[in-house]
Amino acid sequence: MTASNDVTSENDEQQLRVDLAAALRLAAHYDWHEGVANHFSAAVSADGRKFLINPRWKHFSHASASNLLLVDAGDPDTMNRPDAPDPSAWSIHSAIHKHVPHARVALHLHPPYATTLATLKDPTIKPLDQVTARFFNRLATDMSFGGIATEEAEGERIASTIGNRSAVMMANHGVTTVAPTVAEAFDAMYHLERAARTMVLAYSTGQTLNPMTDKIAEEVAQEWEVYKDAEFSHFAEMKRVLDRTNPGYAD
Repeated sequence: MTASNDVTSENDEQQLRVDLAAALRLAAHYDWHEGVANHFSAAVSADGRKFLINPRWKHFSHASASNLLLVDAGDPDTMNRPDAPDPSAWSIHSAIHKHVPHARVALHLHPPYATTLATLKDPTIKPLDQVTARFFNRLATDMSFGGIATEEAEGERIASTIGNRSAVMMANHGVTTVAPTVAEAFDAMYHLERAARTMVLAYSTGQTLNPMTDKIAEEVAQEWEVYKDAEFSHFAEMKRVLDRTNPGYAD
C-alpha cells in the first residue's frame, strides 16, 4: 500500500497492525474477551472506511499484526469473502467507521464488570471516585438492544448513539470505546472496566452511594485530560509486559 491522501503509509499501517494486535492480546491478558467473540478495529484510510479488524473466531491471545484483516466499509461483498469477518464485527465496526469521524479505533468487548453494569436498568457510572468520575457526562448509553448485532440497522444505531463521546455502554450487551489511537482506546477500556468494577462492588455493599457533586465530578473529569500522555505510556508499558509474557504480536 502506498502513501496518499486516502490511505496511511505502509509504515503507519504496520504500526497500527502491531498496536491493534497488542491490544487484542492485552484484552485476553485481562480476561476481558469472550471466547472467540468480540472485535477491535482501526481505520487505515482518511475517511475511515478502510479499516483493520481481527479475523473471525480467532482467540485474542493469538492475534498478530499479519493476521488482521483489511476491509472496506463501502464494499458490499465483504461478507462474501472466504476470510469474511464476524457478522457482528462487520455490522458494528463498518457503521462506526463510516459515521463517527473521531473513532479511528474502536474496541468492542464484553468485560465482566462493565457487562454486569450493562444488565442493570440504570447502567450509569456514577462519580464515586477519581476513575468513575473520568466518565462523568462522557459515556454514551444505548438502551435499545436488538439482539446479536448482525444486522446493519443494529450497527447503525450503535454508531449514532456514540455521538462525540469516547465510550458507549450497550445495554444487555457490553461496551465499546473509540479514540484516535489504539493507545487511547485501550486506556479508556481499561479505566472503563475499572470504573464498572467500582460500581459493582459499591452496589454489592448494599449501602447508600455517595457520589461527588456535579461540579467536582466535572473538574475531576477535566483533570484526566491533563494526564493525556499517561495513556500512551500505559499502553507502551503494557506492550513491554506482553514482550515478556506473550510475545509475537508484532509478527
